[in-house]
Amino acid sequence: MRDLRVGVVQNNPIFLERERNIARCFSLMGRRKADLWVLPEFFASGYAFENAGEAHNAAEAVPGGPTCRALAAYAKKHGCAIVAGLPEKAGRKYFNTAVCVTPRGVKKYRKAHLFGREKEFFSPGDTAFSCFTHKGVKIGALICFDWVFPEACRTLALRGAQVVALPANLILPWGPYVMRARSIENRIFTVVANRCGSERGLRYIGSSQIAGVDGALLLKAPRRGEFCGVAAIAPERALDKRLTGRNDLFGDRRTDLYRL
Repeated sequence: MRDLRVGVVQNNPIFLERERNIARCFSLMGRRKADLWVLPEFFASGYAFENAGEAHNAAEAVPGGPTCRALAAYAKKHGCAIVAGLPEKAGRKYFNTAVCVTPRGVKKYRKAHLFGREKEFFSPGDTAFSCFTHKGVKIGALICFDWVFPEACRTLALRGAQVVALPANLILPWGPYVMRARSIENRIFTVVANRCGSERGLRYIGSSQIAGVDGALLLKAPRRGEFCGVAAIAPERALDKRLTGRNDLFGDRRTDLYRL
């Protein structure tokens, strides 16, 4: 299996300026080449909605909305996959959603663990933790506050994920560190794409990163300022769950005791 080039974008979106924000990210991405791009949560809309009406007006259909169409066109043109976050409208419900776009189509994951005021604007996610495949590599998606819950990442790893992408709008400082632990405890690659800047009193911590199966940082963005970078990973390393000659992360699990 050949290396997979993974790119991460850290942008500072202008609130509700969808077209400008999409164009800015594509401009950053145009300077590099990647097989998989990961963009932040709500990278095109901004995040700090003051009320449900504002959040719902920014939401769009998946895959028919303008953001998803733009991502699909880019993925098809460049032969890449993209994982990015947007507010989704689905009938009378609204979700915080990550779209997983490849030249073949669009899948989606709806955020399971809502953070702060998101609970006022969005319904809890109702999709399974599942993977999509691009260039022979299994990729899973989580969103921001999902980092707190080890069950989410472990479920993806047990379902074969070699890479877990996390579009984020992190304001708490621990997320990047914990995602390195998620890499170690599952022997997978993790990709955090966080936004930067401030918006309506919220300050985002930047610090986007790519971590290897041993938790080592393969790429790290600054806390401040926009950033775009690419790292080559060897995805087959995520298929080997051995820690020592006698210990296997998944083979040593005691599922007979994991009961409440």
